[in-house]
Amino acid sequence: MMKMENIYYSAISILLLSVVHEACGQSNQRPHIVFIIADDLGWNDVGFHGSNQIPTPNIDALAYSGLILNNYYVNPICTPSRSALMTGKYPIHTGMQHTVLFGAEPRGLPLKEKILPEYLKELGYSTHLVGKWHLGSYKKEYTPLYRGFDTHIGYWTGHQDYYDHFAEETGFLGLDMRRGMETAWDLHGQYSTDLFTSEAVKLIQSHNTSKPMFLYLAHAAVHSGNKYNPLPAPDETVAKFPNITNYSRRRFAAMTSKLDDSVGNVMEALSANNMLSNSIVIFTTDNGGPAEGFNLNAASNWPLKGVKNTLWEGGVRGAALVWSPFLEKRQRVALQRMHITDWLPTLYTAAGGDSRRISKTLDAIDMWKALSEDRTSERNELLHNIDDIWGSASLTVGDWKVHIGSNYNGQYDKWYGPSGLQGIYDIDDIIKSKSGKALNKLNEVPEPIEISKIRQQALVNCSIIEKPIECNPFISPCLFNIKEDPCEFRNLAFHHQYEPILNDLLVTMAKYNATAVPPGNLPIDPKGDPALWQYTWTNFGDYSVVGRTNA
Repeated sequence: MMKMENIYYSAISILLLSVVHEACGQSNQRPHIVFIIADDLGWNDVGFHGSNQIPTPNIDALAYSGLILNNYYVNPICTPSRSALMTGKYPIHTGMQHTVLFGAEPRGLPLKEKILPEYLKELGYSTHLVGKWHLGSYKKEYTPLYRGFDTHIGYWTGHQDYYDHFAEETGFLGLDMRRGMETAWDLHGQYSTDLFTSEAVKLIQSHNTSKPMFLYLAHAAVHSGNKYNPLPAPDETVAKFPNITNYSRRRFAAMTSKLDDSVGNVMEALSANNMLSNSIVIFTTDNGGPAEGFNLNAASNWPLKGVKNTLWEGGVRGAALVWSPFLEKRQRVALQRMHITDWLPTLYTAAGGDSRRISKTLDAIDMWKALSEDRTSERNELLHNIDDIWGSASLTVGDWKVHIGSNYNGQYDKWYGPSGLQGIYDIDDIIKSKSGKALNKLNEVPEPIEISKIRQQALVNCSIIEKPIECNPFISPCLFNIKEDPCEFRNLAFHHQYEPILNDLLVTMAKYNATAVPPGNLPIDPKGDPALWQYTWTNFGDYSVVGRTNA
C-alpha cells in the first residue's frame, strides 16, 4: 500500500506538471505583436480618412478589416510621443515634454523607466526594433539593446537621408545607421523604407512561431530628410503621381506610397509564415503631419487645424488602426477615446498579462476590452501636453478642449490642405493589395459596399462657416466643444454660459502641471559632433578620449 506521504508528493508533482504545461501552452498561444509606426504622417495622408490623392491600399485593407481609431491621440512631436508609447506615461512625467532629443545631447529617456519591450520580454516575447529609436544614445545604456530589444537595425537620432543615411542636426552631420551597437556602413545607398521593410520581413521569415514576437517597425517615412534632399523618393515612384501638380506634395506622395508598400510586404510575410492568424497589427503615426512646408515637408491634416508640434487637432489627433482576429467586434470605426500611452497596458493585456499589476504608476488606460468588445472607453481626460518653456498647453476633458498659448508664435495655427477629395477611390485596389490578399485568406476583408460605409463613417465632418470665431491663445485660453467642432472653428471661451467649464478645465490643467517634472533638455555637447567620430553619430558619453571608441 502506498504511503500517505508518497501519495501527497505524487499529487504535488502532478499539480506542478499541469501548471508548467498550462503556462507553456499559454506562452505558445500569446499573439505576435507587430507595431508599425510612421513618422510625421498626417491625418489626411491615408485613404481611409477620405483622401483620394495618395492611394494607400495596403494600409486601408488593414483599417477596414480591423478598427479605424478615429478618436485616437498622440503627442505633437517625435520624442515626446515615442516616450509616451514606450513608458505609458505623459511626457510631463518623464521630463520629455519639450521638443525633441538631439544626437549630441547628453541625455535620454530616464533609465528608471521600464518600457514596453521589457514588459513583453517578461511574458516570453522575442523583441525586435527595426528603424528609428530617438530616445537617447549618448551612452550605450540608453540605446535599444540595453532597453529590452533583442535586436536593432536602424538609427538613433530623429531623421536621416533615405539613401546615404546621414543625419543633419544642430549644425552637425554624420552617418546614423546601426546594426546593434555597430555602425552599418554597408547599408549605404539602400532606400530607408525598403531597407527597414526587408529587415522586418527577414525577422518574420526566420521567426520560430512557437515563441511570441514583438516587432517594432519604426519607419523614417514620411519624415523629411536633410536640407540637401528633403523629400527623398525613387524617381519611378514619383512618376506615378503626375496628377499632383505641387512638386513637394508629389514627392511626399511617393514617400507615402513606399510606406504603404512596406505594410503590404509585412502582411504578406506574416501570412507566409502562418503568423497572421495569431497576430495583432498596429499602424499609427507618431504625431500630426508637417503641412505647408513645415520641416520642409508636405503632409496634410485636412480638415483639422494645425500641424506637427502644435496642440491643435492637426498636431495631436493621429491616423491609426489596429487589426487582429482576437478583436471580437471589428470592421468598424472605433470611437473610443484613446491615447498613445494606452498601448502599453493594452498590449500587455492582449499578450496575456495582467495590466492591473502595472497600471498603478502609469497615465495609460488598458483599452483592450473597450476596443475588442466595442465598450465605452474609460478615458475621459486627455493631456495633450504642457510645455512651460514654450508656454503652450492643451487638455481635453469629456467633450471640451482648452488651449493655452501656442508654438511658433502662432505661425502654423491655421487649416492646411490639400483635401485630396478629387479623383476616384478604387476599392478593387484594396482587395487586390498584398494586405488584402493576406487578409482574404482569413476571410477578413469586408465586401466593397461595407468598405464604402466604413470609409464614410471615418470622415471628420466640420461645419463650414465664413469666418472662424476668434481664438488668440496668447491673450487668453481658448475653449472648444471638440465633439461638435473637431476643426476648432468656434472659440467659446467668451460665452458666459461656458465659464464654469473653462474654469474646471484650467483647474484640472493646474493639477497636472503640479505633477510635472522639469524638462530634461540639456545643452548640446560639442563632444557629440560626428566629425570627431569618423563622421558617425555615436554613444560619445562612453568614451574618455575623443575620437577613440576603444578608449
